[in-house]
Amino acid sequence: MSNKTMSTQSQIPLVDLRAQQQEVQQQVNESLAQVFENTAFIGGAAVADFEQSYAGFLGTGHCVGVGNGTDALELALRASGIGPGDEVILPANTFIATAEAVSLTGATVVLVDVDTEYLLIDPLAVAEAVTEKTKAIMPVHLYGQTAFVEELSSIARACGAVIIEDAAQAQGATRHGRSAGTLGDIAGTSFYPGKNLGAAGDAGAVLTGDARLAQQVRLLSAHGSRTKYVHEVVGRNSRMDAVQAVVLSAKLERLAGWNELRRQAASRYSELLAGVAGVTLPQQAAGNQDVWHLYVVQVKERDRVVAELNAAGIGAGIHYPYPVHLTQAFAHLGYKEGDFPVTERAAGRIMSLPLYPHITEEQQRRVADALISVL
Repeated sequence: MSNKTMSTQSQIPLVDLRAQQQEVQQQVNESLAQVFENTAFIGGAAVADFEQSYAGFLGTGHCVGVGNGTDALELALRASGIGPGDEVILPANTFIATAEAVSLTGATVVLVDVDTEYLLIDPLAVAEAVTEKTKAIMPVHLYGQTAFVEELSSIARACGAVIIEDAAQAQGATRHGRSAGTLGDIAGTSFYPGKNLGAAGDAGAVLTGDARLAQQVRLLSAHGSRTKYVHEVVGRNSRMDAVQAVVLSAKLERLAGWNELRRQAASRYSELLAGVAGVTLPQQAAGNQDVWHLYVVQVKERDRVVAELNAAGIGAGIHYPYPVHLTQAFAHLGYKEGDFPVTERAAGRIMSLPLYPHITEEQQRRVADALISVL
């Protein structure tokens, strides 16, 4: 066997998009040919068809395709009337885009800690953070889990706030049978290529059961215009490309099956790593059906472990190494180290193992064996 072959076989990526792309390639090519024939590159039938299909998949009334996930969150906030002088509560353990979207509206980011078991926004911490300026609560459905929105909803009702879900990592996840992205007033999601439902570039969507909110998102995302050259408000340009809608439609047909493969892979990891000293395995909360966007374990000496796994050809990653409140971008909020101890402790211990629909049992055994050896 050549060294080149051995090297190729030794690599197990964190995310492998090639297999799923090959699975949809013929369908995508045929649909793209139609798009290019019709020259309907922005909006049009391809986007409308995807929006309708994805809304139906989730069981919500409206899906509005936009340019990316960060835009989706910002537009959901703006459509909900969130702006300067308002406070929005969100978890410190999230990708920075959640906080960015709030800042872009002019509202104030209010961070809270997460629970110790699932690393999701802690409803008790949210209740303590509410003030008379609280206008929105943003749960993040992290790692393919669904946050405990029913507990947050009672808090929101009491203070008159809206629930705006960040559903970027949970396409197809459910809580008590209801889909992530349909549990609050409005939601934003991302179709970044590595998501469970990923485009061939940037794309996102806003989801809601409220027709008025959906109309407002469409207005804001198209330069504040319903009719060409008639601009009602200051909006922005954030519309889904037809090319991305074609890719997403093909993958959406397979999403339920791919999510089931992710669940099987997560269960396999949990079996392979059961009882291994020094590894804290992820758990699924009662009432949840997770879609395992990421399989996140916790270990001591995380940076060393990741480095050694990477050197062995195992694509382990970190989501996320720096809590929002400790980034330079949000230093102005005035938080300090120690303010969110659960988030901070997790940031030094969390590690994502390779997981994607087409990962094989043999690959997972190699990952598990390598992790055990490194530890």
